[in-house]
Amino acid sequence: MQKKIRVLVVDDSAVVRQTMVEILSSDPSIEIMATAGDPFIAADRIRHEVPDVITLDVEMPRMDGITFLQKIMSQHPIPVVMCSSLTEQGSETALKALEYGAVEIIQKPRLGTREFLEESRMRICDAVKAAAQARVRRFVPSRAVAPKLTADVIMEKPKSHAMIQTTEKVVVVGASTGGTEALKIFLESLPADCPGIVIVQHMPEGFTRAFASRLDGLCRITVKEAADNDTVVRGRALIAAGNHHLLLKRSGARYYVEIKDGPLVSRHRPSVDVLFRSAARYAGKNAVGVIMTGMGDDGARGMLEMKQAGALNIAQDEASCVVFGMPNEAIKMGGVDIVKPLDAISREVLKLCG
Repeated sequence: MQKKIRVLVVDDSAVVRQTMVEILSSDPSIEIMATAGDPFIAADRIRHEVPDVITLDVEMPRMDGITFLQKIMSQHPIPVVMCSSLTEQGSETALKALEYGAVEIIQKPRLGTREFLEESRMRICDAVKAAAQARVRRFVPSRAVAPKLTADVIMEKPKSHAMIQTTEKVVVVGASTGGTEALKIFLESLPADCPGIVIVQHMPEGFTRAFASRLDGLCRITVKEAADNDTVVRGRALIAAGNHHLLLKRSGARYYVEIKDGPLVSRHRPSVDVLFRSAARYAGKNAVGVIMTGMGDDGARGMLEMKQAGALNIAQDEASCVVFGMPNEAIKMGGVDIVKPLDAISREVLKLCG
């Protein structure tokens, strides 16, 4: 019998704690180890028994979730899923938590239709199961702000080739668990005149705008949350808005994106499979696909369709993934041409586009 994932739920709201217990207990592979109303109670629980995963509220009295996260990840790393509300400040704080070692962000459960509640249950349980598989590393404060010293060296050589790049090349990227940090490393390494990029990162609604804004301030390229009919242009990355599918379309020589609602695809919205299928249809051999760290198989079928349409595809290697699920499924399905460590993907993308 497979061992259950033991979860510690930390939230100052008794209602949220009870809701999380009900949601997580509905999955037969998950059990609640304990609940705690604040980090001090949680720390006492951990001293007696170490959970497999912690779900952690961002804003709490006595000690906020970020401070507690830093203590956990610097002393005894445990997979942590941050639970945040949809406020602008909460979104930015939760994104900061990912830099400090949190595995996932989930939106706090709230009332809605039966379909909404079922989707919310599925996403929360999937996030906990992904966290249980994740490789967590000890948090070292200086690493969170340290520059990627090799980025300029890596990108210096291909920069001249990018100048003669055809505008018809387009790069599509899919990522999930661990993808926020992977995308940061990938996008920071790109020169200002790189090919246009379209990205699906599994993330709750309300967080993607803050995520895009954060990346925009760090990268030489422009990064923004995709809006309907945005043109895909050199030197810009468009990131799918949470809870909406993103498709690549083409009109003449112009690539643009379309925002669509609809059911979950491969258990996700936005779905990497949806983006990759649209790239296969509208870009074909002019596309380069990249699949990064994440749990599950979203993107594997779409990547195979891209390859069959003439695209060249890259998968992140196992050693550099937080969770090797999505790249591994794409490799097993036969849609991947090249497997590279994270810090080499940007260079490979430029080479394929050049």
